[in-house]
Amino acid sequence: MNATTAQTGQYANVNGLHMYYEIHGTGRPLVLIHGAASTIETTFGRLLPVLSRSHKVVAVELQAHGHSDNRDGRQITFEQDADDVAALLQQLHIDKADIFGFSNGGTTALQVAIRHPALVNKLIIASSMYKRAGVAPAFWEGFNHPRFEDMPEAYKKVFLSINPSQEALHTMFNQCVGRMLHFTDIPDSVFSGIQAPALILSGDKDVPLPEHAVEMYHRLPHASLAIFPGGHGAYMGELATSEEARNPPVALPVIEDFLK
Repeated sequence: MNATTAQTGQYANVNGLHMYYEIHGTGRPLVLIHGAASTIETTFGRLLPVLSRSHKVVAVELQAHGHSDNRDGRQITFEQDADDVAALLQQLHIDKADIFGFSNGGTTALQVAIRHPALVNKLIIASSMYKRAGVAPAFWEGFNHPRFEDMPEAYKKVFLSINPSQEALHTMFNQCVGRMLHFTDIPDSVFSGIQAPALILSGDKDVPLPEHAVEMYHRLPHASLAIFPGGHGAYMGELATSEEARNPPVALPVIEDFLK
């Protein structure tokens, strides 16, 4: 394995990407996949210390995000991110893992389950979607005139604390916008073919509609569903939510119970 040590984690070369990851705890492997424009810290900072008590947590940072580099600057895709995660697990000699993805990371987790089903033990899909109709039309309209100013300041601050390059930050933002502009539905037949036990998490005022979380629950053959009060990731302590919404992460007992 071609890996080097970082300040708090490690790097591995996967599919031409210098990919950052951290390993915390021991036990059954649990992979954490952050959301768009985010990092391990911004998405999972409040969950990771608890989850690592019972699992070997492998937390990754995807192309252009956090500590990972940007390959050749090409457009990012959910499929490529899924293949990068799978390649990392192969390098780590992990044959099967629980996969937990938030927001865009949830769509990446779905692609892991579709493209690399043998790798997946259990699947947690949080505040995510598999088709464009899963969010309100206004969400997509916003991508016609994307504004860097609308990116959460918490994301900008954490990114720049890792990589103090405004150019890299703007490039990542534009790549995330481009990915959503080209978002295509996962066909219902493919989605319904996911056989792993799945937990669907959502807020009742989330970006994906609660109705879409219910649809995902009905379409997956081995799914559970939990919908919590609040917005995007508030139930799991995601950094861009308010302090009031983040304390405590109300979804944690549900997540722990599912992962037993």
